[in-house]
Amino acid sequence: MSDYASTTLKELTLNELVPENAMRMRRLRSTPNLRAMVQETHLHVEKLIYPFFVIEGKGQRKPISSMPGIFQQSIDEVLKEVEQAQNEGIKSVLLFGIPETKDAEGSGAWRTDGIVQKAIREIKKNFPDMVVVADLCLCEYTDHGHCGLIADGKVLNDPTLQLIARTAVAQAEAGADIIAPSDMMDLRVHVIRKALDANGFQHIPIMAYSAKFSSALYGPFRIAAESAPKFGDRKSYQMDPANGREALREIEQDIIEGADIVMVKPALSYLDIIAKARQLTDLPIAAYNVSGEYSMVKAAAANGWIDERRVVLETLTGIARAGADLIITYHARDVANWLKQ
Repeated sequence: MSDYASTTLKELTLNELVPENAMRMRRLRSTPNLRAMVQETHLHVEKLIYPFFVIEGKGQRKPISSMPGIFQQSIDEVLKEVEQAQNEGIKSVLLFGIPETKDAEGSGAWRTDGIVQKAIREIKKNFPDMVVVADLCLCEYTDHGHCGLIADGKVLNDPTLQLIARTAVAQAEAGADIIAPSDMMDLRVHVIRKALDANGFQHIPIMAYSAKFSSALYGPFRIAAESAPKFGDRKSYQMDPANGREALREIEQDIIEGADIVMVKPALSYLDIIAKARQLTDLPIAAYNVSGEYSMVKAAAANGWIDERRVVLETLTGIARAGADLIITYHARDVANWLKQ
């Protein structure tokens, strides 16, 4: 027998081991109904925003290879899915447009017959209670893939603001319920607010992509929206992922300029920013559960490595727990059905 095995150990009684009046956290975890009673964070389907990629044509429903279950769709197909989503409890959708032709100014973004404007009119005509959020950016519409006008290889801030203002008014005229600028040009919330107010749209709220980081997680989206930049990158206008204090300054500035809702994008790598934003403002906070986050879950689930339902619900609950009031997610329809079960 070894020296260790022969060592005499003093055995403590349970009374000696357990402190008197100990807090027993498991008391409220013992049954499903008890756990439900004390659950702190709840996912609500009406807080989810479901994105669409809208293309020209009829009867078009093209699978997006990088985003299983998500499609580029013509307006008639979009209407079918909006109806299904509404029946499942989805209350709001977010529209991205992919025009047939692109140019240096991204004119398809603000034309009255632009793809998003046409989609807005049809959705509101057929589903007047559906909240339609119009993403406002030029990158899907420019032939260079950047979010603003280009000169000498640089994205111009102030001249781009005029086009952004024009786009906001066109989207509002088409019937958008919320304008959501995602371009990250300085002062764009101020310019959009002035343009909307001057054209009789004082009632239209702005959901600003306030803290939008230059993330590697946008790759699947850029395939879906056909919006990858043809040269360079977007680091001169999207935020450095290392900067948290700067994100809060961006949020503060958008609030000063008139944002009604502020957003953090992406969500999962920036839960700390969502939590700090929650402390900073009482405005509604949106978080974008972006394409890369969606696609990683889908890939792992397809390989049998994770339980997709549990992972998605845990992920979105974490985003809500951090402080997000609204969550933009490609999982929205699945979640709407899971929450009914």
